[in-house]
Amino acid sequence: MSKVEEFEELRPLLFSIAYRILGSVGEAEDAVQETWLRFDGSATRPTSTKAFLSAAVTRISIDVLRSARVRREEYVGPWFPEPLLADPYEDPARSVELADSVSMAALLLLERLSPLERAVFVLREVFGFGFDEVAAAVGRSEAACRQLLVRARRHMEAGRPRFEAVRKEREELASRFFDALREGDVAGLQELLAAEVSMVGDGGGKAPQLARAVIGAANVARLLASVFPRMARIDVTFEPHEVNGQPGAIFRDRDGKVLHTLALDVFDGQIQTIRSVINPDKLGHVGPVADAWAIHREVIQARRPTE
Repeated sequence: MSKVEEFEELRPLLFSIAYRILGSVGEAEDAVQETWLRFDGSATRPTSTKAFLSAAVTRISIDVLRSARVRREEYVGPWFPEPLLADPYEDPARSVELADSVSMAALLLLERLSPLERAVFVLREVFGFGFDEVAAAVGRSEAACRQLLVRARRHMEAGRPRFEAVRKEREELASRFFDALREGDVAGLQELLAAEVSMVGDGGGKAPQLARAVIGAANVARLLASVFPRMARIDVTFEPHEVNGQPGAIFRDRDGKVLHTLALDVFDGQIQTIRSVINPDKLGHVGPVADAWAIHREVIQARRPTE
């Protein structure tokens, strides 16, 4: 195989590693591209191309994450990962680990880890790399990597997200949720929400967003049932779509441009968390992005006369 063919065969794996370390589609794609440049510029062929490329993309991602941490500390409002509509890497033997690790909830938990802990956890727990491979990738001894993994597991286990085990049941509940949303059915929505459900939005100060998280089934149901019918009047639509491995949807304006994404955490037959990403900087990879402020103004003007 040529260098290009070897690289392209491994590209899905490299992107999936980088995305889980960085939580950003754009930064993950840049890390993969930088990995290619290093591989292409190498005068010798490595014994294991997979090991070489995995180590390279991991080290690049760690460096990017360290600088990104500073920007995230100054971020306006809640920070969420960039929505991922489809994970390009598949491994039937690790399908559960791969699916769980890409969820919004899991990626937010990974934010609690140091860059090194995060990289070790991703390589070992998610992708099943041997400790020798992990050590080579992060530039630490195997013993040090084992200690990093112990600390990482401790942080992750403390808040590990729980999801509906049966995919079909989860999807059926999400379908009922979106039907109730279309109809503005407060009672129907509330029935599907956990008592302490939370709804949170990430606008990054660049789009309209909730001033704070909305908590409680009654509050969330009333808000959703009042806002979406107004959005529908100005031809905002949504298409159910898996987001970060969980049930979700993509909302679009009348021209088909992306307004925001919505992801649902489902457990124990109820929706536990609703997360919306509306920051335009995080939506460009999904498609052309709508003017959220213009939509917001139209929604306000579309209030019912009786309100």
